[in-house]
Amino acid sequence: MRRILFMMWKEVLELRQDPRIFSIIFIAPVVQLSILGYAATTDVTNVPIVIVDADRSTASRALISRFTASNIFKVVDLVSSMQDVDPYIAKGEAWMAVAIPPQYGEGLHRGRPVQLQIVADGSDASSTNIALGYASNLIADYAQDLVQNTARAAGAHSGGGGIDPRVRVWFNPRIESRYFMLPGIFALLLLVVTANLSSMAVVREREVGTLEQLNVTPLSRLELIFGKLAPYAVIGMIDAMIVLLVIVFWFQVPLRGSFWLLLGMSSIYLLTTLGLGLFISTISNTQQQAMMTSTFFFMTPMMYLSGFVFPIENMPSWIQPLTFLIPLRYFVIILRGIFLKGVGLETLWPQALALLAWGVAILTAAVLRSSKRLA
Repeated sequence: MRRILFMMWKEVLELRQDPRIFSIIFIAPVVQLSILGYAATTDVTNVPIVIVDADRSTASRALISRFTASNIFKVVDLVSSMQDVDPYIAKGEAWMAVAIPPQYGEGLHRGRPVQLQIVADGSDASSTNIALGYASNLIADYAQDLVQNTARAAGAHSGGGGIDPRVRVWFNPRIESRYFMLPGIFALLLLVVTANLSSMAVVREREVGTLEQLNVTPLSRLELIFGKLAPYAVIGMIDAMIVLLVIVFWFQVPLRGSFWLLLGMSSIYLLTTLGLGLFISTISNTQQQAMMTSTFFFMTPMMYLSGFVFPIENMPSWIQPLTFLIPLRYFVIILRGIFLKGVGLETLWPQALALLAWGVAILTAAVLRSSKRLA
């Protein structure tokens, strides 16, 4: 027991000698718990929807007011035709669209059945399922109120009439969760593999004592960095192709967009993950420290704050701006857009530009810091 106690004390002394390890062990979990305790929610609120009002009647405005008054839905626009809905759904600016047909008010007044069309974005199956349930309940309550009001006005129960909502789900008609989960896992796997590998690039050399030997070779700093990252980039692309084949052919997730666009966006994403791994290696002294820094400070927050697991729209307003600093957010949107929606660069260019800017910035910072650490 005495020997065990001395060994325990020795470990404590080693931890005290490196304050960064101490902060990773104690401060990082508290910070993550504080943020993720708010962000990690499966509640669906503020669902962005577009309403197509082709009737422009008092009855249609009454239905629209039900949606605007609800804290579950957020009406982003009122349009007059279904063609105007496409850009909102394709860009992810709206999850659903509710179409009110012409003669809607007249049909209700005459006691005829009327149909409402609900179009939903199925690329996020879980949230869409919940949002569809909310919308159906809201319309059902509204229809019940109409029947009761009509009955009171007529002095008796009125038969016939009512609202018949017709639901259509775009991009994922059967609302299968693997359709939206697997593209996110694709992005997460590339992040974990390439960032972890590249984070060991400089640390391993420093830890085993071979960094000084590399410094006396004719290699320049940039050549050394490129020589270390290039193999991991190749490994990342091979992993991407393997995962893509499994997603498409094994899990039967459709790739509706361009394969070459997916390849190009993956290359930009690898620029980001490799740069992140290299940056981690420059602020770490040991491989264990690099691994813990990568896991606690980067990968875990990225996974939860990127929209991969929890919808960003459901997070508190003070957390949502932080998600713009997460490169995984942009790549998940790009992947789901290419896989499920079949959209191209004309729609995804904002995310592609943000991902490229993030990659260039982190790689530049990593190279500048590496040059100092390698000298």
